[in-house]
Amino acid sequence: MLIGLGAVLGHLYLYRRLIRQLVHGRLPRLLAIVVLVLMTGVLGNRRTVVDLLPEGTERPLTMVMYTWMGVALCLVIARVLVDVGRGLAALFRRLRPAPQPVAPLQEPAAPPPSRVDEDRRRFLGQAVAGTAFVTGGGLATFGSWRAFSPPLITEVAVKIPKLPKALDGLSIVQLTDIHVGHFIQRRYMDALVQQANALRPDLFAITGDLVDGDVASLGGHVSALAALKSRYGSYFVTGNHDYYSGDEEWSAFLESLGISVLRNRHVPIGDKGASFDLVGVDDWSGGRRRNKKGYDLDLALAGRDSDRAAVLLAHQPANFKVAAERGVDLQVSGHTHGGQLVPMTMLIGLAWEHSAGLYAHGDANIYVSRGCGFWGPPMRVGSPPELVKLVLTA
Repeated sequence: MLIGLGAVLGHLYLYRRLIRQLVHGRLPRLLAIVVLVLMTGVLGNRRTVVDLLPEGTERPLTMVMYTWMGVALCLVIARVLVDVGRGLAALFRRLRPAPQPVAPLQEPAAPPPSRVDEDRRRFLGQAVAGTAFVTGGGLATFGSWRAFSPPLITEVAVKIPKLPKALDGLSIVQLTDIHVGHFIQRRYMDALVQQANALRPDLFAITGDLVDGDVASLGGHVSALAALKSRYGSYFVTGNHDYYSGDEEWSAFLESLGISVLRNRHVPIGDKGASFDLVGVDDWSGGRRRNKKGYDLDLALAGRDSDRAAVLLAHQPANFKVAAERGVDLQVSGHTHGGQLVPMTMLIGLAWEHSAGLYAHGDANIYVSRGCGFWGPPMRVGSPPELVKLVLTA
């Protein structure tokens, strides 16, 4: 509903403030209107359109649709910034005191509007629209480069008082929100695994939204994760998109790769002399939306010794304060993408109390990653992807 409304308003704004200024002639404008109407309909009814298409055409349509969504958003942002700038300049001119003119001996007659003024106004309108078009295109190009380039490395030290001193300095590398699908495939995954292995962690945590598609289509790309190498292995918890893609099938596939799936349970990490509990929960909302088993913190913590240190893997940064009060020392989450694209990067904090980065509640902490990949438009502007290395200190 919101995407459909946004598509209508965004395309209407683009036509009135950009295309009408730059595209001349009845036929070119008609073609532009047809394209905008088609894209509005596709964006507002994506699933219906995909279901009606012949098999094999879903991928190119989805790639075109999401790419256009990002480009259109960047064009709208650029045009809005130009319009706001012009509006502020006009307001400043209006509020500025006008100089007192010297009264002429005889009041001159007002000159009639000339053709030169009309041509100048039209030229200025086209120049402003052209500037917005170039700026928006540049923003989209940068966003696409940033989305497909290697994630930034974020290293954070987190103090866990209950951590055994023998495990001081233990490191966890978090991979989250990769969204293997139409855009992100084997080449990206191989590079990501190589980058992650270079951090030499003790443990890998894959905190959901791994895929957007079924095992048959994407298993070959995801199997790159079998090459992750660490002392204590790799662990996975489901995200909401993994539920959409088949949580049970993907869980079984990941287990076949040697990746342990934590579905509302905990396991010890370390040895008999020094260890802590790694707790994993299913996605906060994925199960409820599909009438399946979902998030169950009580089950995940059942039978655990509360005197032991605990690290919770949970896809969404939800229920953190409750988990902290239940004895969890660190929650590792993703889901938000840090907003991924402006202006959502500035609004994500309104939706999530813990939207990106490290937060504390008493002695407990939560780290929310911006994610390694992207969803929707193949772009990131204002929220670069990250690969997180958490170093636990006693």
